[in-house]
Amino acid sequence: MGCCNRRCGLIAGAVVGAVVAILGGILIPVGKIIIEGTVEKEAVIEPGTTAYDNWVSAGATVYRQFWLFDLKNPLEVLHYGAAPVVVEKGPYTYRTRYLPKENITFHSNNTVAFLLPIGAIFDPTMSEGSEEDNITSLNLAVAVIYSQPLHLVKILIKSTNSSLFQRRTVKEMLWGYPDPILKETVGLFSPYNGTYDGYYNVFNGKDDISKVSIIDRQFYNLISFFFFSDASSFPPFVDNKKPLYLFSSDICRSVSASYEKTVNLKGIDVYRFSLLPSTLASPVDNPDNKCFCKNPETSKNCTLAGVLDIGSCQEGQPIFISLPHFLHGSPSLREDVLGLDPDEEHHKTFFDVEPLTGFTLNFAKRIQVNMMYGPSKVITVLKKVKDYTVFPLVWLNETAMLDDETAQMFQDEIISNINMLEILQEVLLGVGVVVFVVCLVSYCVVRKRHNQSKLA
Repeated sequence: MGCCNRRCGLIAGAVVGAVVAILGGILIPVGKIIIEGTVEKEAVIEPGTTAYDNWVSAGATVYRQFWLFDLKNPLEVLHYGAAPVVVEKGPYTYRTRYLPKENITFHSNNTVAFLLPIGAIFDPTMSEGSEEDNITSLNLAVAVIYSQPLHLVKILIKSTNSSLFQRRTVKEMLWGYPDPILKETVGLFSPYNGTYDGYYNVFNGKDDISKVSIIDRQFYNLISFFFFSDASSFPPFVDNKKPLYLFSSDICRSVSASYEKTVNLKGIDVYRFSLLPSTLASPVDNPDNKCFCKNPETSKNCTLAGVLDIGSCQEGQPIFISLPHFLHGSPSLREDVLGLDPDEEHHKTFFDVEPLTGFTLNFAKRIQVNMMYGPSKVITVLKKVKDYTVFPLVWLNETAMLDDETAQMFQDEIISNINMLEILQEVLLGVGVVVFVVCLVSYCVVRKRHNQSKLA
């Protein structure tokens, strides 16, 4: 009787172990469904969700660091046609994106429209120098009027006693100064404070979470889906085998970023996506850039890589966008202007995205602003210029990283729950399998002994 009870107990233990193991196995898909359901609910852009709170006002402080290029040999360039030699000065750091979105309007087609206010506050503690530092750089007005009729350009330059280069403060170069040629305020980012980036209309993800934060292409009449400009979030469940697409108003175009590596950011594993070198490749190598090549003469028959002519979205001004120090650009760019030293680590653009939620927890958007000037037989200040030159004015690094408090909250509310569920799955599956195997083996041993004793 005792032997029978022992065997029955072992069978019952094996059954319990199997049930526990099955429960652990069931929790894997069930847990995944629970996690995905929770993430999808919280990733929708509507009042009351985690995504909405972070979307309305950036949770992390966003900074823009500026490095301006100081020309060291202006007289040699003007009188002898020497190649410009530049030295970067900076960073000059400003707090930006600190204002919440305005005019937020929800539409019946599950989209939400908004305006993004723009502002900049100088932070001397994070800067190498003062806004009053002087910089010798290209005369912005001369570069702007360069494409106008030559006789008009000659008159304007002579009447205002202007030159190809000028000396201005950092504050003037960035945010504007009264220009004698154009008779208006001129600056690299003028006007800025008190203006808006947008109007944007994005999907809120309520009907399809894979479209959350994507700009409504019907609203903008665009060819393909673009992500809204600051790339603060992407649809959840990010696949590192697929590129991320975003639209940047700074360069008037969409770009794609590809997975580079997984990094640990304050205890959170994130996917790092960075721009590919092909983003700014010449139209010969990347046909998507052909609309940014409008002048075969200045672009070396559209073979010039590393710069995009965005004059069409800058009121016709000769603005060229590149990566800092012409990273991934044609060698001729750094031969025409000396003193540049591109570095992949310091000059590339990247986004660190938490793969489950799609939230961008850290990013560095790096862009260089350039203008072009060229030779002229009529305009005195350009007579010694030998060829068209893309002159670097400033490069900026717009960056933000989640703070320690937010990182801890993210771990407590999302990561820890996921880890707890995974541990519970593993424990149940492991314990169940062990109990099942031990009980089954023990049953076989007891039964064998019982059978042997009966034969004896």
